[in-house]
Amino acid sequence: MKVLKLMPERCTGCLRCEIACSYMQTGAYQPAKSVIRVSPFEGHTSYAPYTCTQCAEGWCMTACPVGAITINAAGAKDVLDDKCVGCKLCTIACPYGTMFYDTSTRKAFKCNLCGGDPACAHACPTAAIEYADTATIDWIGDFAHERVEHVLAMEGAR
Repeated sequence: MKVLKLMPERCTGCLRCEIACSYMQTGAYQPAKSVIRVSPFEGHTSYAPYTCTQCAEGWCMTACPVGAITINAAGAKDVLDDKCVGCKLCTIACPYGTMFYDTSTRKAFKCNLCGGDPACAHACPTAAIEYADTATIDWIGDFAHERVEHVLAMEGAR
């Protein structure tokens, strides 16, 4: 199965992924409507892209009381706008903070892998985001662990 492989150590914080995603999702350059986000760390000296990992648990799907979240052909959990009632239970259920709510449409939205051709992966100039046929692992966890050790070492040096 193909998944988005996120490699924060390669991210420069250029935000091209957010811009490409917003255009693909909305037809306009609106980074606030992007379903991939770039988080700055250590005073903007490092960055990490994050989005829905299409987790096996699917808490968003389980929480949806009207069955508005299904699995699309690309294997992504996908919000069906015509079924979504805007209750926001999926946004609460997602432990990763990658389910979003659009106040203008009053619907939930999330990464749908662009139907199997993610715009974020194409837009990334440093290959920090790849759409790869690989096993799902926690790439962000290793990055975060290394950063915590670095920050603690820096604080100890003060």
